[in-house]
Order: sequence, then C-alpha cells, then structure tokens
Amino acid sequence: MKVIICLNTAWNLVNFRAGLIRALVAQGHEVVAVAPHDAYADRLAALGCRFVPLPMDNRGTHPGRDGLLLWRFWRLLRQERPDVYLGYTVKPNVYGSLAAHWLGIPVINNIAGLGAVFIKDGWLVKLVRGLYRLALGRSARVFFQNDDDRQMFVAGGLVRAEVVGLLPGSGVDLTRFVVAPMPVIASEARQSTKSGDMDCNGADAPRNDGHKFRFLLIARMLWDKGVGEYVEAAQLLRQRWPQAEFCLLGFVDVQNPAAISRTQMDTWVAQGHVSYLGVSDDVRTHIAQADCVVLPSYREGTPRTLLEAAAMGLPIITTDAVGCREVVQHGHNGLLCRPRDAQDLADKMERMLRLTPAQRAVMGINGRKKMEAEFDEQIVIDRYLAAVREVVGQQPGLPRR
Repeated sequence: MKVIICLNTAWNLVNFRAGLIRALVAQGHEVVAVAPHDAYADRLAALGCRFVPLPMDNRGTHPGRDGLLLWRFWRLLRQERPDVYLGYTVKPNVYGSLAAHWLGIPVINNIAGLGAVFIKDGWLVKLVRGLYRLALGRSARVFFQNDDDRQMFVAGGLVRAEVVGLLPGSGVDLTRFVVAPMPVIASEARQSTKSGDMDCNGADAPRNDGHKFRFLLIARMLWDKGVGEYVEAAQLLRQRWPQAEFCLLGFVDVQNPAAISRTQMDTWVAQGHVSYLGVSDDVRTHIAQADCVVLPSYREGTPRTLLEAAAMGLPIITTDAVGCREVVQHGHNGLLCRPRDAQDLADKMERMLRLTPAQRAVMGINGRKKMEAEFDEQIVIDRYLAAVREVVGQQPGLPRR
C-alpha cells in the first residue's frame, strides 16, 4: 500500500511517529511523510519514507491561507493517490481529511490534543468544531488519546461513535527510555515498595546536603503548557529552597497563538529564577540529569514528555487536567496539582522536595511499571497497523484490491 502520514511539522514526524513509519515500511508499504519543511525534514529518509514538503500556516486562522492549504492538500493527494491518509494535528486533520474525502481516499485521524482553541469558548471554538464535524464525518477511524476528548467529540456530534478508538497517547519506546542506574537509592526503593504505596508527607525540613535538586519542564514554550505558572512557582520556592533549580527545555517563538517569545524567556532567565536549556534532539540526557519532571499544562492529548520521564524512572508533577491526569496516579508515581494555580503547583513541588531520595525512587519505579503496563509504543503501532489493514480492506497475506 501507499500510506500518506501528515503532521504540522517535520520535527513532529521525527520525534513522535518514527516508530509507526518504521513499522509500516517494515511491512512493505510505501510511506510518504508530509509536513512543512524544517531542519528535521532531511532525517525522515533514514526512516525509509519519502518526504514531501507542504507549506502551512500553523499560527493563524486566515481563511485565504487555509483555503490555499485545502487546495494544496487536494493537489497533493490527487497526484499521490495513496491507499490511506493518516492525519495528525488540527490542520492536517481538517483540511487534509476534507481533500481525501473528496478524492475517495480512506482517512484515519488522530486527535492528539485539542490545544489552546478548545480551552476557551467563543466564535473560534464554534468554527473549529464545525470544521471538525465536516472533516471527521466520513473518516474510517478516529483515534483519541484520552477518554474526555473522545466523549466530547461523540456527544457533540463531531464524530460517529462506531469509528472512534482510544490510544495511550503516542506511546513511549521502552527500549530507548530506560531507567537510569541509581544502585543505592533503587535498592532502598525496592524495600520500600513492599509496604505498598508511599507516604508523601516526607521529611519535615529541607535537605541541606548540597545537592542541586533539578525540576525540569520539557515542552514547546506555550502559555497553555503552564510555563508561566512554572516560573511563578519557581519564584515562590527559590528563597526557601536555594539548592533547587528550575529548568526549561523546548522551542520558543513557535508558530502558535499561545507562543512564548524569546524576549519573555530572556527576561525570566535574567531574573534568576529559571534556567533555559534550549532545545535537544535527545531529551534522555536532560531527563537523566533531573530529579523531577513537571508539566502544569491546561489540557493535553497524552503528553509524551511525561511518558518518557516516567519510563526513565522519574517522579512527575502535572495538572489534574484532561490528558495529564491519565499519566499520574497521585501519590503513587507522581503528584497532581490544580491547573492555572501557581501556588498549588509550588506546594506540590515543595512536597516533592521534602521526600527522601528513596521515596522519590519508589515513585519512579511505579511510573516505569505504569508505562510498561499501559503506554508501550508497540500498543499504538499494532493498533495502527490493524486499522490500516481494516480500512483498506486488506488482510495479512492477501493481495491488494
């Protein structure tokens, strides 16, 4: 088969869909990866697929530019004539799907997260809902990454209940993201787990052993990722916890209405409360150097960075919000805080600071077990391969129609 897989950035394809692309290629399918060209586009060839650049305005909602994008999708799909179209992120899901439907190409969508648009109400939400209703109405399969989003789309009549499915996010590669060795602490932790879930009350006083305890937030630098609340929490904690450091890793000035500017980031760093680590092609090194990964997002599909941190045995702090709460069992493998509440986030971060290393290691071990049981990337890949076969009417070992 020929499979087109489309996202809003080549970076997204390389970092989140490499496993699926490799699996499709391994089964003998021709895979065409479609996205705007960026610095990561050249890496797609190593996955065995062909890259086709498609410009799209990821930041705006200008009707003229979006109309042009719809025409570009239609022209591309008419030329390529794939057996199935896999769409991810808003504009490929909407405009790519509409073009595929017009050309009679089966469509599999993935609603990875609804982003800033669905957090607020207003005319833009109504417009996006209407576009989703048009785009998903004829899709063969629509995958969601959390049950809240699935229920909202079905209840709102945006998608038919019989075509929806639920995935554990994009999954995590458990062979790449492994627990960093901590022999003494891990040994203590294994002893602690025998008594069940840990007590999160922790120590009564801050540690004073000179260790620089590192909190790390990994995300695109967007306001709705809770970056502002994270910086405010750091400001609240710095005086009481001088041995703690608060780091940020991810792109600034991205094409998104909620983007945080480089100027704003430079201002925060100059104030001395947080450190900006830039971007990384391999976050494993940064996760291994952290003590706790934090993501105070307002809403997610299922955040990949939290899956990766948990797979590497780190405790995590995130919000009791759609898509985030699925990753954390409060007090077991991390802590949940209230969304948009810097004080509550600071309280949870301080609670993490007051735990002993062995107690945090217990959380890390619990997180790794949760990833193995629920979020293995192979689960996602297998469901996609099955969906592709079903959608195009092809069974293993049978010829193409």
